[in-house]
Amino acid sequence: MASLVSSGKQKGLHAVADSRGIIAALAIDQRSALQALFARAMSVAAADVPGENLSQFKEAVSSVLTPHASAILLDPEYGLPAAAHRARSAGLLLAYEQTGYDKKVPGRLPRLLDQWSVPRLVEAGADAVKLLLYYSSSSPAEINEIKYAFVEKVGAECAASDVPFFLELVSYAENMDEKGIEFARIKHKVVADGMREFSKPQYRVDVLKVGMPVNLSFVEGSPSSERAILHSREEAKQYFLSAASCASIPFIYLSEGVSNDTFRFGLELAVEGGVGFSGVLCGRATWKEGVEIFVKQGPHALRDWLGLEGVRNIENVNECLGSAKPWFSASGVPRSGKGG
Repeated sequence: MASLVSSGKQKGLHAVADSRGIIAALAIDQRSALQALFARAMSVAAADVPGENLSQFKEAVSSVLTPHASAILLDPEYGLPAAAHRARSAGLLLAYEQTGYDKKVPGRLPRLLDQWSVPRLVEAGADAVKLLLYYSSSSPAEINEIKYAFVEKVGAECAASDVPFFLELVSYAENMDEKGIEFARIKHKVVADGMREFSKPQYRVDVLKVGMPVNLSFVEGSPSSERAILHSREEAKQYFLSAASCASIPFIYLSEGVSNDTFRFGLELAVEGGVGFSGVLCGRATWKEGVEIFVKQGPHALRDWLGLEGVRNIENVNECLGSAKPWFSASGVPRSGKGG
């Protein structure tokens, strides 16, 4: 990142980090994934889940949990009311992409929200802009060239508005189940390749948001280890280190829908391995179980659950960030964050 971070981007990054420069952020920009959780709890089709349910749920999560987070990531479709209910100390990241991808088009190509632009997201209060990209280094060149150009365009738009650009990489491989053992064997390479590629300066990415380089279900000692063990604890730590070495810009981890205990296990591997990650943007590992509470028992019960279990979940994650590396530590940017 050198010392090329503009003053506007510095301001935005300080806003979404804590006083140490660690990004301890809460993610609830899910749309289709959240609809699926609601559909399961309500025993209806995802298309029949009222949008109002999503907005109310996000509002409760924001108001109860953001006092324990440095920032919250929301979507402008259902999340703007929740943004207004966040703690004053919490920064705001807004998602720019449409949820999911068109399954009729090969390559899981990204799409932006039709009625939004980076200036509009900033006007809505965003301290930083997030783009999700499905990425596989083994995809055909013509697919990845489309994605490279797409990210360059969004990076240029963020630079023009002087707002930080967070790129979320969701790793996959064509014709493989991302949760299966076949992909688990190559995940470390796909994650590392993505971190290496999008650290390049032409993308103008400020922070990478990445999955862990191993499927934690296949790691020795994991709370979610129910199947064959692919990696010993020491091997997993080496994969964390080798992927981290591919990034030349700050990066943070996402929870990829795993349980709180499993995500914490992954963070412990990163810490033990001496990985210089700069925090987390953690979503479902914090609030997923609250969906059924909301559906079965209502909004008051949800807030009660969030105040106990949700807070416990987010604090569990925060406890793993003690040795995380400030986003500005290698950038030549002066420390002037929250409370700094």
